Amino acid sequence: MQPLPREEVIKAVERKNPVRIPLVLSKFWGEGLVEQYGDRLKQLDRFPDDAAMLWIDPIDYRKMGLSWEINFEGARDRMNIVDDWSRLDEFIEKLPDPEQDAQFSRLAEQCEHHKQHNRYILFCWWGLFFERPWGIRGMENLLLDYYLEPENVHRLHDALCNLYIGYIRRAVRELQPDGFFTSDDLGHQTQPMMKPEIFCALLKPYYRKVGAELKTHNLHWWLHSCGNNTELLPHLIDVGVNVFHPLQKYTMDANAVAKQFGRQLSFLAGVDVQRIITRTDPQTIRAEVRFLIDVFDRPEGGMCIGAGNGIVAGTPFENIEAFLDEALHYGSYHRRQFSP
Repeated sequence: MQPLPREEVIKAVERKNPVRIPLVLSKFWGEGLVEQYGDRLKQLDRFPDDAAMLWIDPIDYRKMGLSWEINFEGARDRMNIVDDWSRLDEFIEKLPDPEQDAQFSRLAEQCEHHKQHNRYILFCWWGLFFERPWGIRGMENLLLDYYLEPENVHRLHDALCNLYIGYIRRAVRELQPDGFFTSDDLGHQTQPMMKPEIFCALLKPYYRKVGAELKTHNLHWWLHSCGNNTELLPHLIDVGVNVFHPLQKYTMDANAVAKQFGRQLSFLAGVDVQRIITRTDPQTIRAEVRFLIDVFDRPEGGMCIGAGNGIVAGTPFENIEAFLDEALHYGSYHRRQFSP
């Protein structure tokens, strides 16, 4: 099946009665899956990707020319790029210039192809004002910094915000995307990673600046955030997030979130990749897809569907097929129930 035209994805995001529920990030291949299945995954090309995603990495730390040595072998939460705040000035000074970034040549070619096919286009990168700073400072350091070094946190966030806005402005000028997709894993299994008042004091002002920039250019803002973010959703809505992903199962109450926020926020509802798609069977997966659609697809729209996170090695192939097939066909059937 062909992808939806961009106008239909816009209708879904803006709650204007799309013809079917868009599949976005539905073929999100995680660790080891490509190695496990190889070319067999091409069989799933028959299912559409309803949003074309143009990926960029705003900062390559290896190319910054920092005067100190960095160990890149550790996990992201222990990388500690700026291991001492005395090095922050140099780090900020050597941040890349979006206007000189060669990645845009590749993106321009991809974008032109997608525009010829009338695709909905997302300009994307991972990590905003929590994920990226925890790679820069290390998770433990960053959480302490919120209390011990708030002024330096603000300086880092302000520099990152200026960088991000520079990239968005160049993308708008050269690519004309329909939306911006990024991430901040703000939650863990039971609650946000920080108190809402910390989010409001240290992160929200910069979220607001990004949201204002996107609104200026009429771009939809798509945000991925794992964990339980229920307490932060009002703040994310306030700063201009349009689409939230994934509403992680076993952390957030789908029915309660849909009821409380469904008129203010659209959802890229993610099928659970920790237990459901990995450990159950096709029948259970199809039932889960129908549950998500029944909960989040309103008469006027406001829903897309995808994988909750990367689908990892060990996931039965027939489970992936069942997820995609049910998302496509039940998503089409469900929308027909709302047709005039």
